[in-house]
Amino acid sequence: MLTTAGQGRFSEDTLRNKIGARIRTFGELNKIGDPVTAQDGADTLVSFPLHFAAMSVNLEFTLDRALHIANLSFRPSDAPLPKVWQRPAYSHPASFTERELTVGSDEWKLGATLTMPVGDGPFPGVVLVHGPGPNDRDETIYSNRIFRDLAEGLASRGIAVLRYDKRTFIYGDKMGELSYTLDQEVVEDADRAIALLRQQPKIAANRIYVLGHSLGGYAAPRIAARDGKLAGLIFFAANARPIEDMALSQNDYVAHLNGDPTPQVQQRLDALKAEVAKAKAIQPGQPVPQMLLGLPGAYLLDLKNYDPAAQVAKLRMPLLFLQGGRDFQVTAKDLEIWKTALAGRTNATFKEYAALNDLFIAGQGRPSPAEYLKAGNVDASVISDIAVWITHREN
Repeated sequence: MLTTAGQGRFSEDTLRNKIGARIRTFGELNKIGDPVTAQDGADTLVSFPLHFAAMSVNLEFTLDRALHIANLSFRPSDAPLPKVWQRPAYSHPASFTERELTVGSDEWKLGATLTMPVGDGPFPGVVLVHGPGPNDRDETIYSNRIFRDLAEGLASRGIAVLRYDKRTFIYGDKMGELSYTLDQEVVEDADRAIALLRQQPKIAANRIYVLGHSLGGYAAPRIAARDGKLAGLIFFAANARPIEDMALSQNDYVAHLNGDPTPQVQQRLDALKAEVAKAKAIQPGQPVPQMLLGLPGAYLLDLKNYDPAAQVAKLRMPLLFLQGGRDFQVTAKDLEIWKTALAGRTNATFKEYAALNDLFIAGQGRPSPAEYLKAGNVDASVISDIAVWITHREN
């Protein structure tokens, strides 16, 4: 009943020992409510309200056109089914076409979508590189699909966009068995996607850009160094600080959202601080923990001396940095690090948006993870600024 991607993510072991283990913490199952269904493009969403002794949750299935299971996830009991993605006003479907491609041809091959402007070209192109976690090609977060927003918005303005499923999304179980690094999680596939886009008809091979969101922006200097021929980089809420610092900063912020944390939350925060200290203590030539902060020890060791700001300062290509003022995950601290590294440089442009969060969706009040449950789209001003920046380079 699973799609090919679903088979990679939800093995029998994962279902029984990981997802099953989580369900067992909910207590005895008392009732299964009537399912709620909705259409999300070609996909069908089916959400079952589950009432356990300890808590109530919704189990949501995503079914493809053939009604095979592509994904499953838990949702809060008061969010039985989110609103589906809505096409933003800046997307004009008559002005672009889409076709499916495959990034790579080996055991790590990935599904991809190329969004192409209508016309003869040649068109500049952008490869979208994901943030942390097992993201699909749309970088779907509940009903928000920010990579789809970017693809359709930029293609409506004459810029081709390639987006692809992340390796950890398709091959999560297989990756979990390996001591992988940032290169295997992000850089290698970004490099292959860039090469694939260059080969496409009507694409200007010398006008390929990379847009990296969060972790994708953190890795962007490595991606540029590996490729060597990019026309420019776009840093989309990109962290400049080490990932262990980001993890602690984000969790500390959420823990204090409603005042002092409860003893249980404080205990988890203290445990995280201890893990961060261990990550900081990792040294080449010394034993490395197998797993730390949910990542292989080899991953953290590989990044021990990686300074993305110092690396980006070596680049002479055009650089665009975009930062939301309501972003509690990647903050102004990161933007200042980028600015300091590039002080006095004419190849760097910085844009800040006071009302936007980490997804570049507008909101109000103190930002929190809860607002990611609300449907929205990447702000039109962001699409415009990226398009103008690229087309200015073209002219």
